[in-house]
Amino acid sequence: MCATCGCSEEGGAVITNLQTGERFLMHDDHDHPINGSGHVHDHAHAHMHTHGHTHGHSTLQLHEELLTKNNVLAERNRGWFDGRNILALNLVSSPGSGKTTLLERTIRDLGSELSLSVIEGDQETANDAERIRATGCKVVQINTGTGCHLDAAMVSRGLKQLDPASGSVVLIENVGNLVCPALFDLGERAKVVVVSVTEGEDKPIKYPHMFRASELMLLNKIDLLPYVKFDVERCLAYARQVNPRLHTILISATRGDGLQDWYAWLRTQKN
Repeated sequence: MCATCGCSEEGGAVITNLQTGERFLMHDDHDHPINGSGHVHDHAHAHMHTHGHTHGHSTLQLHEELLTKNNVLAERNRGWFDGRNILALNLVSSPGSGKTTLLERTIRDLGSELSLSVIEGDQETANDAERIRATGCKVVQINTGTGCHLDAAMVSRGLKQLDPASGSVVLIENVGNLVCPALFDLGERAKVVVVSVTEGEDKPIKYPHMFRASELMLLNKIDLLPYVKFDVERCLAYARQVNPRLHTILISATRGDGLQDWYAWLRTQKN
């Protein structure tokens, strides 16, 4: 149970290794292989469900315990990345902002310069991971089911399947959601929030926690500005209001505008 938003994660996340086709169900401290029909091999688990009213104190305690456990695991992930000189970035956004298109373009443009791999987070399907795999990049899909965000434990399990090279870059595409991912540290070096001009310029003040938690905002789809009602300066002003230290870059992942600035930022983080 995610005490932040109420999503149920009892069934566990499913991790798919796109290189081998193997699928694993995350449950407690074990990953169970899943056969082709979707059934877990050789394991049966009894789930106990407690029904009734949850009081404010117990909900707050559950929330604190959940975040504390996640933060401990996130620090382990961070140490794992640091020990291997791996740059990990957590890409967050609303659904449809263009994160996957941005990753595809980044991989194709920088793949010969940087060793890149991807952890894809979605509630269901491996559609985005298949798009990433088509670029030749190593990718692992994490399906969260009813869960609305990745957490540090999911990323830790995903890294075992991804097995990124030392000195490489791991790009984590989080589930499309501007609420819970702001609270859940994955062990990344930085969060990168992607906003598109089709969403509305008030996103930074509507979801301030995400923009405060991020180091970079990419304003995507600027090629569509002639066709939508979007005030760029107002959006940037809102972003600075929420987080004066937030770096911003205007891009079009499809047309290529601003991508050299994004790549330059990425190189500075790697170095």
